[in-house]
Amino acid sequence: MVGIILASHGHFAEGIKESAQMIFGEQEKFETAILLPSMGPDDLRSELEACIKKVDSDEILFLVDLWGGTPFNQTSNLLEGHEDKWAIVAGMNLPMVIEALSERFTNESSHAIAKAIVGSAKEGVKIKPEDLNEVSEKVNETNDVDDAQALVDAKKASDGSIPKGTVIGDGKIDIVLARIDTRLLHGQVATSWTKATKPDRIIVVSDAVSKDALRKSMVMEAEPPGVKAHVVPIWKMKGILDDPRFGATRAMLLFEKPEDVLELLELGGKIDHVNIGSMAYSEGKVNLTTAVSMGKSDVETLEKLKDQGVTFDVRKVPSDKKEKLDNMLKKAKTELNMN
Repeated sequence: MVGIILASHGHFAEGIKESAQMIFGEQEKFETAILLPSMGPDDLRSELEACIKKVDSDEILFLVDLWGGTPFNQTSNLLEGHEDKWAIVAGMNLPMVIEALSERFTNESSHAIAKAIVGSAKEGVKIKPEDLNEVSEKVNETNDVDDAQALVDAKKASDGSIPKGTVIGDGKIDIVLARIDTRLLHGQVATSWTKATKPDRIIVVSDAVSKDALRKSMVMEAEPPGVKAHVVPIWKMKGILDDPRFGATRAMLLFEKPEDVLELLELGGKIDHVNIGSMAYSEGKVNLTTAVSMGKSDVETLEKLKDQGVTFDVRKVPSDKKEKLDNMLKKAKTELNMN
């Protein structure tokens, strides 16, 4: 695995490492070296050398804060003689670091990762209000949410929309992830899960959100680079699953609560596996983990889904160990006096 070392003036590198691991999970071969006001260049070089020993990798990628600064200069000095397997990228930001962590799962070259992450770093820089951007990032009509036709329009060819009845690919939408998450589309989903599952569409399936203009807008604004986000009511999602024009579409489905998944299945939709990322606490529920709380209706709904053959895993990010839902349901039933 490619080792990654973050270097910066002050505690910036440590903060970015902490933020990246909040989103992407704990990482190995991932170190920081910081330059404090009391330190000189040689002190930082010693820290960098210690980091190199800790990551213990032939391939190393250095991400530094500022081109020409002391962290850059010291990593440049260390780079001499290792140019074939080491690389430095300056202008470090959080999207860059997350992209690097993702890329190294499938790429064993620091040079290749260095090339791949620059685009994400640039795309992560945006302005709001949008009209201040050089190229205004206005919401496309495909984001006009609660309509299956809006999703069809997203697949337009240059000469017009796809006629009804057209079969694309095998005519079946590819659900790369179905996830229950009270927060819906947020950092962990937009980064780690998107990198792991590679969808081209993120679809929030919720009657409540589809009727809430503010929440719909927030979903659109959170869409990651290169992936379109949509909000549809549950009955429309059933139509999308049945529409052959969505063949070859890789979709991540986000549900706010288990009841929404069950309603889709009762309408005739089919989902085989569901990831549970977070279920927020409210009165009448019990805390089962730091991210998952359940009430009686949650337990009953999840058991109905299990009876219909749906399998589950419980984890916030792909790198987390999968927790067993059965153990959680047993604990919840005990604490809620459902036995």
